[in-house]
Amino acid sequence: MELDADRGTPDELARIDAVVPADVRAACKVLIDAGHEAVTVGGAVRDALLGRPAGDWDVATSAHPDEVVRLFRRTIPTGLQHGTVTVMVGHGADRQGVEVTTYRGEGAYTDARRPDHVVFGVPLVEDLARRDLVVNAIAYDPIARRLHDPFGGRADLAARRLRAVGDPVARFTEDGLRVMRVVRFAATLEFELDPATEAAFAPALPSLRRVSQERVHDELVKLLGARRPSIGLHIARRSGVLAAVLPEHAALDDATWARTVAWVDDAAPAVRLAALVAALGDRVADAALRRLKFSNEDRERVVKLVRVADAPDGGAAEPDVRRRLAAAGRALAADAIALWAARPGDAAARDALVAAARVVVDRGDALALGELALGGADLMAELGLPPGKQLGVLLNRLLERVLDDPKTNTRAALLDAARALG
Repeated sequence: MELDADRGTPDELARIDAVVPADVRAACKVLIDAGHEAVTVGGAVRDALLGRPAGDWDVATSAHPDEVVRLFRRTIPTGLQHGTVTVMVGHGADRQGVEVTTYRGEGAYTDARRPDHVVFGVPLVEDLARRDLVVNAIAYDPIARRLHDPFGGRADLAARRLRAVGDPVARFTEDGLRVMRVVRFAATLEFELDPATEAAFAPALPSLRRVSQERVHDELVKLLGARRPSIGLHIARRSGVLAAVLPEHAALDDATWARTVAWVDDAAPAVRLAALVAALGDRVADAALRRLKFSNEDRERVVKLVRVADAPDGGAAEPDVRRRLAAAGRALAADAIALWAARPGDAAARDALVAAARVVVDRGDALALGELALGGADLMAELGLPPGKQLGVLLNRLLERVLDDPKTNTRAALLDAARALG
């Protein structure tokens, strides 16, 4: 198959040329000067053409990995068995690593993650043919200033369309995570999904279920970072992808689902995961996040937010707001408020709740035992109480009073209350 004869329009070339990093250009020049092909590939080229901030710039080359190692003074064998070498370009503090991968063909993916074997020495077009989406199968030679677009990726960018390279069923069943990547790209790029590509999701679901939870976790986090995650979440729900990776959501009815995705879209990125799992309740959410390999810190934070996600029974009444914030903890007060600020439903009630919560936080009302004007040592000294359970119960009863009325959080008032309660 011949490469696309269209080298790119002057505008396209200028757009990419302006953002190709100097270290990537330098790595390509070393390879090309040695008689090899070298191009930048993948998402960075796609994003540069779209005028979006480009992420990692990877290089693909016709040079065998051993030759890549020979051509550069300093290299790191990142993944030699799959043809990848990180080459160090530049000097001293300016030295940067560039990932260089040899053009390759691939065998079967029996582990639903990596090919069983790779074949080096294939032409660029065959290397591009193994990629997931047409928009990700565009290459750019920064030395010759030439685009290679054998599958029509630029046309798909113009049409804002996501389409698999070649046979979509083959693309997705060989690595089940690719369907989640497509879902994520649909959200982050805000592109339409080609019907034939989406239809290939169902046969790939068994492969997706074999993918490690760590890889699924990473894709879910990236999806939630999109401007409108709902674009991808709706695709994931209707195609069965969501049921494969987050089966707890299968029990949600359509109304609850609509409320959930609206909440996720409107929420600040820091609390979107909590919005996504809020309808599951704390115990189910905790189990789901454990399975998806979220860190203990992230999981505990989200579960606490899920527990306070619903509005307090008293609405915007300050005592109820303080109790709900106390349940989250001072460290999560801002996150709890951000979660409430995005809640679907009665806008007036939501705004009143958020306003009351901000007043409570800004005023510095006590929300925990450690924020009381006296502690256990004071009670033991002043009242002669022994350490133990009785002391803890008394402190909690004092906190309840302060949550009702923060003006009572003075040493004198709390001692008087302790004597009355004691």
